[in-house]
Amino acid sequence: MTAPGGPAGPAPALPFVTPDLPGSGGALRAAPEDFRVDEVPAYLPTGAGPHLYLRVEKRGRTTRDVLRALAIALGVPERDAGYAGLKDKDAVTTQWLSFPVAADPDPVALAGPGLTVLEASRHGNKLRPGHVRANRFAIVVRGGDPGRARAAAAALLERGLPNFFGPQRFGTQGRNAGIGRAILRGEGDPEARRAARDRFVRRLSISAYQAALFNRWLAARMADGLFAAALAGDVMKKLDTGGLFTCEDPAADGPRVARFEISPAGPMFGHALRPAAGEALAREERILAGDEMTLADFARGGGEAEGTRRAARLRVEVAIEPLAGGYRTSFELPKGSYATVVMRELVKSEAELPEEDA
Repeated sequence: MTAPGGPAGPAPALPFVTPDLPGSGGALRAAPEDFRVDEVPAYLPTGAGPHLYLRVEKRGRTTRDVLRALAIALGVPERDAGYAGLKDKDAVTTQWLSFPVAADPDPVALAGPGLTVLEASRHGNKLRPGHVRANRFAIVVRGGDPGRARAAAAALLERGLPNFFGPQRFGTQGRNAGIGRAILRGEGDPEARRAARDRFVRRLSISAYQAALFNRWLAARMADGLFAAALAGDVMKKLDTGGLFTCEDPAADGPRVARFEISPAGPMFGHALRPAAGEALAREERILAGDEMTLADFARGGGEAEGTRRAARLRVEVAIEPLAGGYRTSFELPKGSYATVVMRELVKSEAELPEEDA
C-alpha cells in the first residue's frame, strides 16, 4: 500500500511558527488526568424530543468505544447514535452523545469502567459530527520549564497558531491517510477494501488523507513566508462567522489577516471544493500533482469527499500556571483544531507528543 505520505513517502515533520524560541521540554500525559478536554457544544439540548442526549466523562477510552457501549446498553444500533467530535483516549474528556430511545434510563446504571454519565436531557435531532463550537484544554507538562513555555505562548499569541492537523488524525503510524488515498484511487489493497466497507473507518480514512494534504499545503505556505499573508485568489475565511470570500485585493486583506479578522482558508480537497484562483490555485494544484491525484479522484468518496476550506492561522491565548516540577496550560480552540499542535510549539520535543488513535 502507498505510504501515508503518498508516493514520495511519509510527510516530513511539520514546521514551527516559533523556531527561534527554545522549548520548555518535559513530558505530556504522565497520567490521563494530565490531559483534560471539555467539549463546548454548538447548542444545548432543549429538554424535549425523541433523542436522548447524554453528557459523559470518559477516561482511557475512545469516543467510539463509549458510543458503542452505550448504544448496546440502550438497545439501539451504533449507527443511530450521534457524537459531535472524537476525543482523545489517554485523557479525561467530557462530551455530549445522542441516542434515539423513548425511555429515560437511570444515568447511574449506564456508568462503566472509565465512563460516567454527568447529565441527561432530550433534543429534537441527532447529534452529528461538527455540532461543536470549541474545546477547552487543561494540560500538564511534567518536568517542563514554565518560563520558556510562557515565552513561546506569548509568541504564539502574536504570530498565530498554524492550524495543522495533529497526529491523532492519522492513526497508528499514520496509516489512515494512506488507506484513504487508496480508497479514493480505487486501489485494491486488502486493508483499503476492508476500510471501504466500514462507514466509520471509511470516513475517518478519507478525512485523514484530506488532512495530510492540508498539512502539506500549510507547511509549504510557511516555508515560503506566506503564513500571515493574503494572496490574490486565496479563499479567505472570516474567523468570527466562518464566511468565505475570494481575495481580490491583497493590500486590503493583508492587514485583516494580521489582525486575526480573516485567514487564508486552505483546501480539504474534494470534488466539490470551492476553487481558489490565480497564484493561490496554482499552489493547491501543485500539492495534488505531487501526490499524483486530481480532484476527480475524490468523486469516489461521494458525500464523504466533497471538500471544504479550513482556516490556516488562528489566534490562541495560552495561560501558563507553574506547578511543582512543571506547569499547566489552559486554552480554548475551535472545533477541529488540535491541542498537540499548540503543545509542540511550547515543548519543542516531538518525542513527548502522543500519537495514539483518535
